[in-house]
Amino acid sequence: MSKIFILEKQNDLAVVRFDVPGEAVNTWTDQAVIDFEEVLTGLEREKSNYKAVVFISGKSSFHAGGDLALIDSITDYPKFQERCTRFSRLFLRMENLGIPTVAAINGPCMGGGYEFALAMTARIATDSPKTLVGLPEISVGLMPGGGGTQRLPRLIGYAAIEIILKGQVMPAKKGFEAGLLDKLVPESADLLAAAKEFANDIVSGRAELKRPAQDFAGLDEVIATATKGVLKASRGRELPGPKYALQAIKEGLKVPIAEGLALEVECFMNVLKSPESRGMINTFFLKTYSDKPQTMIPKGFKTGSMNKFAVLGFGIMGRGIVVEILRRLQKPVVVKDLPAALEPGKAAVQKVLEGMAEKGRLAQPVDQLMKLIIPVSEWTDEFKDVDVVIEAVFEDPAVKDEVYRSLCGVVSENCILASNTSSLPVNLLAGSVKNPGRFAGIHFFSPVWKMELVEIIRGKETNEDTINNLIALAAALRKRPVVCNDNPGFVVNAMLFPYFIKTYELLAEGVSIESIDTAMMKFGLPVGPVRLTDEVGIDTSYLVLTKSLKRIAPPSLENVYKAGRLGRNKNGKGYYDKDGKVDPEVLPLINPDGKKAEYSETEIQQMLFTPFVVTGHELLEKKIIADPRLIDIGAIWGIGFPADKGGPMKWADLTGLSVKLYKKDFYK
Repeated sequence: MSKIFILEKQNDLAVVRFDVPGEAVNTWTDQAVIDFEEVLTGLEREKSNYKAVVFISGKSSFHAGGDLALIDSITDYPKFQERCTRFSRLFLRMENLGIPTVAAINGPCMGGGYEFALAMTARIATDSPKTLVGLPEISVGLMPGGGGTQRLPRLIGYAAIEIILKGQVMPAKKGFEAGLLDKLVPESADLLAAAKEFANDIVSGRAELKRPAQDFAGLDEVIATATKGVLKASRGRELPGPKYALQAIKEGLKVPIAEGLALEVECFMNVLKSPESRGMINTFFLKTYSDKPQTMIPKGFKTGSMNKFAVLGFGIMGRGIVVEILRRLQKPVVVKDLPAALEPGKAAVQKVLEGMAEKGRLAQPVDQLMKLIIPVSEWTDEFKDVDVVIEAVFEDPAVKDEVYRSLCGVVSENCILASNTSSLPVNLLAGSVKNPGRFAGIHFFSPVWKMELVEIIRGKETNEDTINNLIALAAALRKRPVVCNDNPGFVVNAMLFPYFIKTYELLAEGVSIESIDTAMMKFGLPVGPVRLTDEVGIDTSYLVLTKSLKRIAPPSLENVYKAGRLGRNKNGKGYYDKDGKVDPEVLPLINPDGKKAEYSETEIQQMLFTPFVVTGHELLEKKIIADPRLIDIGAIWGIGFPADKGGPMKWADLTGLSVKLYKKDFYK
C-alpha cells in the first residue's frame, strides 16, 4: 500500500508531501491518520536533523478535512470518540514538535484540513481564486473537532467566533486579512520554494508573524451575545452545532489548550449524536447532488438551441421567469400578454433587475437587459424563431387550451413548449399541443429569482429529448430540477396539500391557530401553515384544492373562503388581521361549534408531517418519482423544509417513522 504522507529531507528542511491515492481531494481517512502519525513520530525522533518542516499537498488542493460520508455512517460512537481524541492529540503533538512547521496551501483548505494547518506554526498560501480557507463544519451539521474552536480564537481573537458559527470559508486574500493565513504568494509562484524560504525566515527570525496576546476577559459576555444572535437566526431553535461550539469556546479558552481540545472532542461527539447533525449532513449531500443538474443528462446528449425564448403571461410568475432568463442567459425573450399588462410587467422586471444590479449580481447593465424583452399582444412573427416557450397564463384549462392551439400555429415544429402550471395535469394540457412529444411541465416557485427549485414534469407523450433540454435549461438558470411523471400536484404540492388539509382539520377540531403555526416554526419552517395560507391567498388554496386536485375542502377553509376572506395580503381579511394577529372574526367560521382540542408541539408536528411522508411513499410506489432524495430536495428548496431535518423522507428515517409505517427506511 502506497504511503499517504511521505517525508523527504531537502537540505536542512523536512518536506512532507501528502496525497490520498485515488481520491479527488485529501481527506482524513483511517490510513491517512495512521500514516500521519508514523511521519510525526519520525519527526519527533529525528527533529534535531531539521530546522523546520513544510507540509504540502500532492494534489491541486490542500486538504478537505474529514470524510463526511464516513462520519455520517458512524454507529459505534465510543470507538469514533477514541479516534477523534487520538486525532486531536496528534495535532497537539505537531504543535509541540519544537521546530517550526509550515502549511503550504494551494486550493481548498477547509474543516479538518484547515485545523491541520492551524496546528502548525504558520500558513503560506497561493493568492488564487481556488485557494479557500475556513471552518465550514457548522454549515454541514457538525462543529470543528480538530482544534478549530481552541486554536482559531487564540490566533485571531473574538473574530473567530463568527467564522466558526457561520461556517465561513473565504478566499486567500480575505483569509490573509483576517489572520487565518500568514503569507500570500502569487498563483504562478513555486509554492514549495516559497514555503521553504518562509520556513527559513521563521527560523532566522526574519518573518514577522502576527501573534497578538488575546484578552478573553469579556468572554462570557461575548458568548452570551453570540448565543442570542444564533437563536435569532434559528428563530429560537437551539441547534446542536452552534450550541456546543460556543460551549467549547467558552469553557476551552479558560483552560490550557490540551484540556480545551479534550472538551472540544466531547462537544463534537454531542453534536454528531444528534438527529439534527444527520439531517444537516443529508442536506449537504442533497445540495452536492443537485448542484450540477448537467449530470442528470445522459452522456453524449446534444442540447438543442436556446437562443431565443418566449414567456406567455406577464403576471407574477411570468415576470419572475423573464427576470431569470435575462440575468442568467442574457437572451432575447418574447413576452405576450394583454396590452395593459405589458408596461406594468416591464416596470416590475426592471425594478427587480435594478435591485440585483445594486448588489453586483448582474453581468450586464439593466438597460441592456431590458432591451432583450420583446413585448407583444398578438401572435406575431417574433415567435417563428423562438426555441423555448414557457407558458405562465391563468390556471384555467380552457384558457391554456386556447393559448396552445394558437401558439402551435406560429412556432416551429421542434420548438420546446413548457407549462409553468402549479397543479393542472400535464397530460390534460398536452391535448391542445401539436406534436406533444416536445411538451412538458416546468413548475417554477415564487419568487422565481430567489427560489432554487424547479419541477420538470414528464407527460405520457413527452419525449426524453424534451426532458433533457429542460434539465439543461434549469442548469443554465442555476435551478435544482426535480424530474417527475405527471401527477396531481406533481411532487411538492402533492405533499403540501395533505399537510394543509390536516391543518384545516385540526382547526375544525378546536386546535388554536397560534399553537399550529408556533409548532411548525419551532420545527424549523419559516412560517406556519395557517399564516402561509394567508400569504399565498385563501382563494388560491381553495381553488387549487377543489378545482385542480378535485378534493373536498374542509369547512375551516371553505367557510373562510365563502365569507369573502381571500387572505390578509389580498383583501385585508384572512385568518390573521393586518397587524399580524389572529382575527377573532374568523374563529366562528373555522370552528362554529366552539370545540376545544389541545396537543403538544411534538404531537402537532407528527400529525402534520406524517401526511408528507405517506404522500412521499405513494409517489415512490406509483413511480411518479424515482428517488427519495428528489422528494427531499423538493421539500427543502421548494417549501423551506428545515435543513437540519434533511427533508421529510430523511426525517422519517431519523425519527423511526418510516420503519413504523413501512418496516424499512427510505434511504438504504
